[in-house]
Amino acid sequence: MRQTVSGYNKVAKLLHWFSAIMVIGLFAAGYWMVDLSYYSEWYKPVPHWHKSAGLCLLILTIGRLIWKSITTSPAIEGSPFEKKAAAAAHHLIYLLLFILFLSGYLISTADGRGIEVFNWFEVPGFGSFIENQEDIAGLVHEYTAYILIGLASLHGLAALKHHFINKDNTLKKML
Repeated sequence: MRQTVSGYNKVAKLLHWFSAIMVIGLFAAGYWMVDLSYYSEWYKPVPHWHKSAGLCLLILTIGRLIWKSITTSPAIEGSPFEKKAAAAAHHLIYLLLFILFLSGYLISTADGRGIEVFNWFEVPGFGSFIENQEDIAGLVHEYTAYILIGLASLHGLAALKHHFINKDNTLKKML
């Protein structure tokens, strides 16, 4: 029998906010780097940092899901519709993250090279599985990133709505 809690624990809060900062930062870097020319001084370092940070976010997200499964979270507040929508949005955010991780991997390793993670270790590449893998995965990665950032924005707006309009504890639980 699980106990009820009124707020998220410190680890959950830290994982949430660090993940949010990383998602926003990765989106901004990805948006910027696609327009870099071969002659830009940022042409090689920014994609390296983007891939490295993306793989670190994968590890963080897996850790976050494990933490979420072994700790108690507070109940979602709101109408029955809001509760279902919030649960669906959370599940969709995780699904989109894993689609981004997989598509990013498929883009980066289509040529068979691994991904160096901040020069700490290398994630091996297995080459291309389908023709034009990097282009197809690139489109999936791009559109999924836009959907994720849109959904994350709605997530933030919903929290603000609960705080300022409903005047409930939804936002306070995560602060």
